[in-house]
Parts: sequence; C-alpha cells; structure tokens
Amino acid sequence: MRKSTMEIRDTNKLVELLTTCEVGRLGTIGGDGYPMVKPLNFAYVHGKIYFHTARDGEKIEDIARNSRVCFEIDVPLGYRKAAGHPCEAGYRYQSVIMKGRAIMVEDGGERLLALDALMAKYQPEGGYGSYLPDKLGITGIVRIDIEEMTGKEQLHG
Repeated sequence: MRKSTMEIRDTNKLVELLTTCEVGRLGTIGGDGYPMVKPLNFAYVHGKIYFHTARDGEKIEDIARNSRVCFEIDVPLGYRKAAGHPCEAGYRYQSVIMKGRAIMVEDGGERLLALDALMAKYQPEGGYGSYLPDKLGITGIVRIDIEEMTGKEQLHG
C-alpha cells in the first residue's frame, strides 16, 4: 500500500466492515483473459467469504478454470466539494480488498451455514420460512478462502 497511514490494521474494524457492507465485488479472470468484476451479496463467516450463485455460468466457469480471485468491498462516507480549486475536492471511504481461492461448496452442512448467514445478514428479522429442496438443488454456494486481506480508509478529505 502506497500510503501506509491509510491502512486499516485493526482486525475488528475489518470484520465489522465485512459483516455490514451489503455489496461485494468478485474479480475473476474471464475465458478471454480479461478481468471480470461482478457485484454480489455475500456473507463473511469464520474468516471466509460465502456467496450464492447459479451452478453454472460465467462466474463458475471462471472459477473452475482458475480458482484465484479477488474480492472487494467499499463503504462511501462522503464527498467534500471543492471551493477554491479542484484539488480541494475529496472523497471519504473505507475499503477492504482480498485475494484468495474460490471453491464450490458441496458439503450440505457448510452450504446451510452459508445460506443461513446470508439470510441473517440480509433479512435479520426472519420470517422467510424453510429452504425449498428443489431450490437448494440448483443453488450453488461458493466459498473464498482468504489468503491476503488489506483494509484502507480515507476519513479526511
């Protein structure tokens, strides 16, 4: 990181960002060799990222070809307008970038752990009923085993 003064070193703060941020961005290498970034819902559980997806499609093909991925979240905090000249403008934010390996989860218990974590995050009040067996069968769950994680924040600007 170029500006080490902007690095988030507090693990608790990183975990808080990962558990409260609503949208993450998955980066894969596409079949044509170009990077591909897709926004998605996710849950951070026991030091891993989980998301649900179709069992086939571009994301799954990319992961099958090369399991190395990156994952990013960011929290916009505000924009400071320029008054005298453009260099006075600034943006406040917090972000986390991870590198890791993506794996399709087949274990039934781990799949339910991921789905329960997603539902608890996005519908904490409950009321959503039971998982339908036919839907479980067509739902893919991907886990990212994080190998590297860096947090960054710009709180003044």
